[in-house]
Amino acid sequence: MAPADNGASTPEDDDPFGYLYADGQAAGATPPSGGGGYGYPGPRSYHQVRPVGERQYGQQPQYGQQPTAAYGQAPQQQPQAYGQPNAHYSAPETLPGGAPTTVTPTQHGGGGGRGRGPNTKGLLIGALAVVAAVVIGIGVAVLGGDSDDDAKGGDAGGRPSGGSQSVQPSQTASKRADKPVDLPKTDAKALKLEGGTATASDVQGAKADGGTYVAGFNQVGAKLTWTVNGIPKDGAYSLRVNYGVPGKDANATITVNGKAQTRPLNMKNFSGAKEGDWEKGWTNTWSVVQLSKGTNAITISCEQGNQCDANFDQMWLVKGTNG
Repeated sequence: MAPADNGASTPEDDDPFGYLYADGQAAGATPPSGGGGYGYPGPRSYHQVRPVGERQYGQQPQYGQQPTAAYGQAPQQQPQAYGQPNAHYSAPETLPGGAPTTVTPTQHGGGGGRGRGPNTKGLLIGALAVVAAVVIGIGVAVLGGDSDDDAKGGDAGGRPSGGSQSVQPSQTASKRADKPVDLPKTDAKALKLEGGTATASDVQGAKADGGTYVAGFNQVGAKLTWTVNGIPKDGAYSLRVNYGVPGKDANATITVNGKAQTRPLNMKNFSGAKEGDWEKGWTNTWSVVQLSKGTNAITISCEQGNQCDANFDQMWLVKGTNG
């Protein structure tokens, strides 16, 4: 069976846009009008034999392919597929140097066709590491500076840091605590004796050195004077006296620096000795006296109105007014 007449044009001449190209125009192609072909002269038959698969009518293009227009229709412009070259894009072969020999694929992140943004987590970690390194360096420098100052004993001049001289704990304690002061003490035999008083050692029990005491204090005018040195400051002190009586009470007048004290020295029979028993009558008493800083003269005397029969052993001073 003879093939059908396909008209004057062959398949390779079937170009609907031949009038747009120089070779089509040279062949006499004109824009479509009336019953002629779309680009080349002569009638067009729609019964031309085509190889299987060459043309497909009415099918949608596959992903990444340009759509094929139905026969007799101008191809519609379709959206460009992602990753495919633009139709107006100049081929790499036309660029200077020719087409590249290798193609580097573009990396894209997943999700909606968007690429992954910058690695902000990595940048944050790096920034924190830099800040930590700076802080550590500053700390080391500060500690090193303190060590150098300590090794030099403070600042560059060798003075202790802080601008004040250090004070040892022992020095502070000594400044805060009052240094104990040993107040004077004496044996009665060392005092200035007047008015018939004299030393003796007949009665046993005296505490003075060698058992020597002062006797004869039994008449008006008898007296003994103690010149005291080294009083630390003005104030009230306790005058302590070791004495002995013959089992009966006695008293005496106290004068300090020429001024009689308001209260007499009380010399009662505190030991409870029987009358006339001098040996059992040793005891002690005290009285408050007002002294001045430095040297003071304390006199114990038998004046009118006193009961003056007594022996004197020792005397000493105590700070304060407690007996």
